[in-house]
Amino acid sequence: MAPIDDLVAAAERAAADTPGTARAALDALPWLLAAIDDDRRSGLFDRWGRSSAVDESTREPLLPRSLFDALHARAGLAASWPTGNAGLLHGYGSLLSLAPAPYGLTRDRWLGGALAGAYGLPADHFLPWTGTPTLLARATEAATALLGTGEFGWYAPVDGRATRTALGAEHEGARPLAYAVAPSAGAAPLLVTTFPVADADTLRRELDEASARLRWNAV
Repeated sequence: MAPIDDLVAAAERAAADTPGTARAALDALPWLLAAIDDDRRSGLFDRWGRSSAVDESTREPLLPRSLFDALHARAGLAASWPTGNAGLLHGYGSLLSLAPAPYGLTRDRWLGGALAGAYGLPADHFLPWTGTPTLLARATEAATALLGTGEFGWYAPVDGRATRTALGAEHEGARPLAYAVAPSAGAAPLLVTTFPVADADTLRRELDEASARLRWNAV
């Protein structure tokens, strides 16, 4: 089968939400296990903050709890449902999510080329089963650079914790967004998510006018 077919089959298997089906789903994707192992060895997960596995808009879990546990166990990360590592959840967890978010399946940002296009990169830049380094390493590099060079930026404290949001230049009708939140007061912000924004004007008005709060499932 093609990699996307393997991925969908694994996600459907994990939906049974048992420890056994979660492990079987991951075992069926050796490229995913290899990527998690590489990121664990390199300490890449430490560059990402905390995120909820429950979508703030729909209030529904983005992935089964057993899969949440299996992913964090493989990555060697302590986590307590539904709060986990943002890089692991927004990167690899989103690939195995069957829950529709407000703008479609979360895996589409990686597989469909929308995020890569917004960054001005080749459409296959974030495909998780091809290229090096890992998907999360490529996402970390792009989002970190955007936070430092974005065309628009917002800096706001939330309960004493620094938050940073950046929007990049428009490519192919969308702008890339990167978001980072400090884990505690006085600490440096850590990455939480990156995604393409089609209606940047509306988002800019909201960020300019709304009270500061944690966004996009950050915890």
